[in-house]
Amino acid sequence: MEEETIPQESKCSTCSSRCGKLDVFDWLSDLPQSGNTTDIVEVQFKNTRKGFFRNSNQLKLKKGDVVAVEASPGHDIGEVTLTGELVILQMKKNGFDPGSYEFKRVYRKAKPVDIDKWEEAKALEHETMLESRRIAERLRLNMKIGDVEYQGDRTKAIFYYIADERVDFRELIKVLADRFKVRIEMRQIGARQEAGRIGGIGPCGRELCCSTWMTNFVSVTTNAARYQEISLNPQKLAGQCGKLKCCLNYELDAYIDAQKDFPRTDIPLRTENETYYHFKTDIFKRLMWFSSGRESTGNVVMLTVDRVKEIIELNKKGTKIEKLASETSVTVVKEIDYTNVVGEDSITRFDEKNPQNKRRKNKRRKNPNKTGNGNNSNRRRRNDRSSNASGNQKN
Repeated sequence: MEEETIPQESKCSTCSSRCGKLDVFDWLSDLPQSGNTTDIVEVQFKNTRKGFFRNSNQLKLKKGDVVAVEASPGHDIGEVTLTGELVILQMKKNGFDPGSYEFKRVYRKAKPVDIDKWEEAKALEHETMLESRRIAERLRLNMKIGDVEYQGDRTKAIFYYIADERVDFRELIKVLADRFKVRIEMRQIGARQEAGRIGGIGPCGRELCCSTWMTNFVSVTTNAARYQEISLNPQKLAGQCGKLKCCLNYELDAYIDAQKDFPRTDIPLRTENETYYHFKTDIFKRLMWFSSGRESTGNVVMLTVDRVKEIIELNKKGTKIEKLASETSVTVVKEIDYTNVVGEDSITRFDEKNPQNKRRKNKRRKNPNKTGNGNNSNRRRRNDRSSNASGNQKN
C-alpha cells in the first residue's frame, strides 16, 4: 500500500499576506470516506474574495492548485483552498444553499501563460488605484478608492471604495473605462473591511484582528463600554478604521453574566445622616463604592454587592441604617507594582566613586617598592611608641 504524500503548502499566490484568516482546516482529510465525494471546490482570489465552482471536467484538484475559472466576461485565476465534502459544509456556514446556488465552472489548471498574464495584471493594481483616486478627486466625488483588483485575463477590474453617502459614479466609470481599457465594476465596502484589507498594528501591539482572523463583523455600541466600566473616551474606544473597536465585544458576555444580580447604580443608599451615591464598581470582585456626594469623592465607603442589596431593601421598607461603614471582612488583593529592574544592574556600578582613592591605587601600582618600605617604617614607629608607652607605665 502506497503511503499518501501530503503536498507542502507554499506561500499563497493570491494574496501577499493576511490570507491565514481565510484558511479552512480540512478535518475530514484523514478519514477513509473523505475522498472527493463532490465536484464542488472552493477557490480564493485576492484578499478576502472567495467563490465556489463546479469541477465539471473532473480535474484532479487539490489544495494549492492554481486554476482558471469561469468569469463574466472571460476567465479569472484563483487558488483552490478546499475540496471534498467540507466544501458543502463551508457553503452552509456562509449562508449559501448548495441546491439553488448557480455554480460557475472550473475550466482548467492554470497554464504558465495564464499565470504570467495574471502577474502582469496584479503589477498594475497599485498604480491603477492611485490614478483612479486622482480622477475621482478631479470629478469632486466624495469617495475613497481603497483597493483595485484585476481579473486574471485583464479584461475587468474591480474598484473597492468607501463613502459616507450615496455617490453618483457614472461619469467616473466612463473615465476609468476610457483610461484603463477594461470593464469597470464598483464595489462599496465598509470602514472595517477597508482596515482589514490595508492592515496595521493595533494599540495592543498586535496585528489588527480584522486583517488576521476576523471574517464576520458584529456591530459594536457604546453599551459594551458601559457594561465593562470603561471610560467613554472616543479617542481610546475608536480603532484605526474610525469605528468602535471590535475587541469591546470580546469579554462583553462575561461582564453581562457577572452583573446579572447587581443592583442598579442609580439607586442611592440612605442613612440617618447622609445619602450615598454610586461611585464605581469592581465587577469580578463584587465590590461597589459609594460616596456621600454626587460629584465629590469624599467619604467613600466600600461595600459588597450583597450588602448593597440588603440596604436597598431596607430603604424600600422605610428603614434607614444608622451609619454606613466600609466592609472590613473583605480581603482586597493588593495590586503588584511593576518596577523597572533593567536599570538596577548598571554597567558603572563597579567604578570608583572617589577619584582620590583611584589616584592612590595608581601610585602604588607604579612604585610598589616605595610603598612597601613606607609601610614597614610606619609599622616600626608604631611598635616603638607602644613599647615606650608600656615602659613608662611600669616605672
